[in-house]
Amino acid sequence: MSHFEAFMLALIQGLTEFLPVSSSAHLILPSEILGWPDQGLAFDVAVHVGTLMAVILYFRKEVVSLLAAWINSIFKREHSAESKLAWMIVIATIPACIFGFVMKDFIEMYLRSAWVIACTTIIFGLLLWWVDKRAKQTDNEYQANWKSALFIGLAQAAAIIPGTSRSGATMTAALYLGFTREAAARFSFLMSIPIILLAGGYLGLKLVTGADPIDFGNLGIGITVSFISAYACIHVFLKLVTRLGMTPFVIYRLILGIGLFLFLISK
Repeated sequence: MSHFEAFMLALIQGLTEFLPVSSSAHLILPSEILGWPDQGLAFDVAVHVGTLMAVILYFRKEVVSLLAAWINSIFKREHSAESKLAWMIVIATIPACIFGFVMKDFIEMYLRSAWVIACTTIIFGLLLWWVDKRAKQTDNEYQANWKSALFIGLAQAAAIIPGTSRSGATMTAALYLGFTREAAARFSFLMSIPIILLAGGYLGLKLVTGADPIDFGNLGIGITVSFISAYACIHVFLKLVTRLGMTPFVIYRLILGIGLFLFLISK
């Protein structure tokens, strides 16, 4: 993989990881259309590290506050709005861990295809549009309870299916439950921290125990570009989502899905 390819793939990963547009749908395009090689395990770890650094840095005050409150709730039995939200994030993470562990091999074997991604990109895009238009938008992330956290967590688990979009699925579920658009986005971004950490740790363990070669130049590009693009993406999205809603992203998903279908049919 060339440095240019590494740059573009890291940019795509950083921009699409937190937008409701499906990073897997975008990452398949260079290989399917341009014939680019597989990015490799080491590069996967690099972009996970970059996007994780971006979301932690952006929400650094919230992360410190939530982590401290969560620890105090365990060891000092001190409970607060922050500790409750931290526990809701933990609950929301559990379904994806279970589903990912049980279904990983099945998904890799049968569902990681351009046809599946084209279908899910359109279907979940329309679902996001339908929910966004009917959303009550009355609650913030601190009003989440264990039932709503579990529901959003199940949506995150379903997003393991390629083309669904983790952020898109969790925001759709949160909006359906009555969250405001900004609260749905913030809860989705905070939820991403443990799941990216776990996924990155799993890939890192495979990398350490495997024999895959490491291109440190591309590794540095992957971390740096995915970090900068993801940080910028989070900042811009939170500024615009309350004014623009989800419609621009729905339109984009429909164009992307239809474009994928047309390309696959023409092959």
